[in-house]
Amino acid sequence: MADKVKLEENLKNVEENIMAACKRAGRDRSEITLIAVSKTKPVDMLQEVYDQGIREFGENKVQELCDKIEVLPGDIHWHMIGHLQTNKVKYLVGKTALIHSVDSLHLAQEIEKQAAKQEVIVPILVEVNIAEEKSKFGIHKEEAFELVKSIALLPHLRIQGLMTIAPFVEDPEDNRLYFRQIHQLSVDIKEQNIDNVRMDVLSMGMTGDYTVAIEEGATMVRVGTGIFGERNYNI
Repeated sequence: MADKVKLEENLKNVEENIMAACKRAGRDRSEITLIAVSKTKPVDMLQEVYDQGIREFGENKVQELCDKIEVLPGDIHWHMIGHLQTNKVKYLVGKTALIHSVDSLHLAQEIEKQAAKQEVIVPILVEVNIAEEKSKFGIHKEEAFELVKSIALLPHLRIQGLMTIAPFVEDPEDNRLYFRQIHQLSVDIKEQNIDNVRMDVLSMGMTGDYTVAIEEGATMVRVGTGIFGERNYNI
């Protein structure tokens, strides 16, 4: 069994950090959604976190997400936060609260195709590689407007906002500029008043830098290690 006390303690610490960041930024705690990033973690650990009141869980792999949906409570909101391949879309559509990682029109069109088949509307975020790291997925900032406009024409998709994965840094302050840039990008897109596009969601910030992300406008933070401990890379 998972170490229940440790998970409780971790969640308490994360919650305190979120509250403190909100206070510093003059924001209300209700503006922030905490996503427990549960990739590679066993079901019993997810259940313990669920029992502490968490209902938002993030997964990186379609198969793992689908397997966990089968055995965990039905009121969980599942977030697909990892890179999504077009050949896996059919397994995912209709099962997620939000797909964070849409980074091409090709992928969006496949989601549209599968969503139309199932007659469902799929909420998505457009992933922006704000730091332009070669190792990361996501479009460049300059491409964001055109991609958003193109996806907005797909009737079964609903753009809710943007997502980014900032660089891995020792000092979270090093990512403040990137968080600020993507927040500004979301404001700029919102001002275009594009039909079928909302910019209510800004998914940014992970275990190492989520407090800075909140200070710079994040509405969703994706915390894995801070809740569950180190990931097991061997599975």
